[in-house]
Amino acid sequence: MDQTEKQKLHLVFGGRVADPRGLEFEDLSALDIVGIFPDFRSAENAWRANAQRTVDDAAMKYVVVHLHRLLEPDADPSA
Repeated sequence: MDQTEKQKLHLVFGGRVADPRGLEFEDLSALDIVGIFPDFRSAENAWRANAQRTVDDAAMKYVVVHLHRLLEPDADPSA
């Protein structure tokens, strides 16, 4: 991340879902918390690596959560 770029935290996690089209996780205690990343690019790389690792299991889903949007909901999204 460039020093002049504002930190925008992202969380990557995954787990088994009840329906591959949805986001209802079957067992919250078994979620795979991949980590928190300082920018979308590094979060996307982590998401992609984990999603590709589990590509043969349709019930496994990994997601990226934009923590910066939750932490600062009134912030300008273009900033």
